[in-house]
Amino acid sequence: MNGTTRNAADAAARTAPAGTSAETPADAPGTAPTAARAEVPAAAAGGVIVVGAGPTGLLLAGDLAEAGVEVTLVEKRAHRISNLSRAFVLHARTLEQLDARGLADELEAKGQTLDRLGLFTRLTIDLGTLPSRFNHLLVLPQYEVEKVLERRAVAAGVRFRYETEVTGLVQDADGVTLRVRGAGADGTGGTDETDAADAADGADGVSGTDGAGATGRAGSGGGEELRAAYVVGTDGMRSAVRQAVGLAFPGRSVIRSVVLADVRLAEEPETLLTVNAVGDAFAFLAPFGDGYYRVIGWHRGRDVADDEPLDLDEVREITRLALGRDFGMHDARWMSRFHSDERQAPSYRVGRVLLAGDAAHVHTPAGGQGMNTGLQDAANLGWKLAAVLGGRRDGDALLDTYQAERHPVGRSVLRSSGGIVRLAMAKRPWTLAARRLLTTFLDHVGPARTRMLGRITGIGYAYPAPRGSHPLVGRRAPDVALRDGRLYEALRGGRFVLIVPEERAGAFADLDGGDRKGRLAVASWASDRRTALLVRPDGHVAWASESADAAEIGAVLAGAVPARTAG
Repeated sequence: MNGTTRNAADAAARTAPAGTSAETPADAPGTAPTAARAEVPAAAAGGVIVVGAGPTGLLLAGDLAEAGVEVTLVEKRAHRISNLSRAFVLHARTLEQLDARGLADELEAKGQTLDRLGLFTRLTIDLGTLPSRFNHLLVLPQYEVEKVLERRAVAAGVRFRYETEVTGLVQDADGVTLRVRGAGADGTGGTDETDAADAADGADGVSGTDGAGATGRAGSGGGEELRAAYVVGTDGMRSAVRQAVGLAFPGRSVIRSVVLADVRLAEEPETLLTVNAVGDAFAFLAPFGDGYYRVIGWHRGRDVADDEPLDLDEVREITRLALGRDFGMHDARWMSRFHSDERQAPSYRVGRVLLAGDAAHVHTPAGGQGMNTGLQDAANLGWKLAAVLGGRRDGDALLDTYQAERHPVGRSVLRSSGGIVRLAMAKRPWTLAARRLLTTFLDHVGPARTRMLGRITGIGYAYPAPRGSHPLVGRRAPDVALRDGRLYEALRGGRFVLIVPEERAGAFADLDGGDRKGRLAVASWASDRRTALLVRPDGHVAWASESADAAEIGAVLAGAVPARTAG
C-alpha cells in the first residue's frame, strides 16, 4: 500500500464523528463504532487481536499463535457450531495453503471431490489439468473447515473472547486500543439473531474452547479496553473494525432477494454440484453430507426485501424454473433471503489496523471464491505480522506488501465472480451472443481456458516483484519434490524454505538451526535443477537465482529470516 492511500485513510479515521464512519455507504446497515474516543495507555502493546472467528480469522489466528505471537480472537456471537454458512467449495490454491499447515488431507477425507467444472451449460472444464496436487474442487460445508481450523487455533494457544462486540478503537505509535462490550466485559452478550445475516455475508459460526481474553481494563462509560500491537478485522461485510477506522466500502447490491434453504430431497441429483440458469431463474444445489442440501435460488422478477416471508413453495418454483425439477424437496430446516453485494475497501491497511476476508471484499457467490479468497488473505498476512513482531527491520514496508499483493486479487475476484453471474443470467440478445462467443473461445483456446481456471482456483495469481528480480519471484511455488519429501510439507510450521542444488546442500545445512530454528528449512531438489530458491511461508517465491554464492544467499536470509527468535 502506498503512503498516500494510508495517510488519507488515517485522516478519515481521525476526523470521523464519534459513532460514525467517515464514509459509510448509503445502504450499509448498522451504526459504525466509535473511531477515536478511548483513552490510550502510554505503555507499548504486544501481540495481535483478531476480530471475527470465521475461517479467515481462525486461520490467521492459528498461524500467528504457531509463530509464537500472543493472539486474542474476539467474536460477537456466542460460542457454538452453526450450519448457516453459504460456502461449500475449497479450490486448489486454498487446499495447498491448508496442506502447508498439515490440514488438507483431513479435510479431503471429510468432503467429496469434483474433477469437472461446468459453466454456462455448454462449457465443461476438466480440473484434472490443474498443475497442483489438488486438481479438483473439494465440496465441503464451511463449518467443517471451521471446526478443523478452530481446533488448530485452540491447540496453538489462541485466546477466545466470545459474545464480545467491538464498539470502537484508537491507535497510536505503539499499538491499538480496542473498546469492546459483552459477556467478557460488562455482562451483555451477542445473540443468535445475527446468524442469518452472517450466513448471507459469509461470516461464520464456530465451535471451540473459550479461553482467557487479552489483557484489558475497564473503560469509562462501561465496557472494556483491550490493547495489542495490531488489530485485524476479519468480521465480515458489516465489519465493525472497518467502520471504526473510517474506511468506505464502495460498491452496490448486484442480486437482490436471493433465497436460501436447507432441505431434504426425495430425488438425488445426478451431479455433486447442480447449477443452472434459465430465463429469469437461477438455482444451485450442494450437499451438506448429512442428508440435507443447500439450495440457493434467485428469480429476476421477484425483487423483495430480505425480511419478506419465504416459504418452501417459492424455493421449489425457482428450482423448477432453473433446473427443470425440484427433486422433491421437503423438510426445510432453515430458509432465508439475502442480497449479494460487490464491494471492496480501498485500503486493507490503516496504520496498525488491517482487514481480511469479507471485511475487505465481498462479491457474488459465483465461482465459490469467497471463503477461498479470505483464507488466502490470511495466509499472506499471518507470516508478515509474525515477522514484524519478531523484529524484522523492514516491518512497515513488509506490511505494505499485503495491500500491494492482495488488493488486486480481491479486485480480480470481484470482476470474475460478477462476470460469471452476469453471463449466466444473460437475457438480452447481445449478452446472449457475448456468452456464446466467450464459451466457444474458451472451449477452443487452451491458454485462455487455463488463465480463467487459474483465476477461479487461485493458482494463477502472482504477486508484484521488484524490478530486475528473477522471473520466478512473486510466483506461486508448486509442490515440488525435494530430496527429502515435498515443498508443502517443508513449509509446515510457517517456515521459509531455502531450496539449493543437492551438491551444495551441505554448505547451507546449518542455516536452519540456532536462532532460525523452526523458521527456516534448508532442502535440496530431488532433481538436478540448479536454481537456488527461497520460498515464503505462503508458498510464493521470495528470491531466486541461477548462480548465487554463499554470500548472496546469506544476505538474502539476513533480510528475509533474520537470526533472532520471534516474540
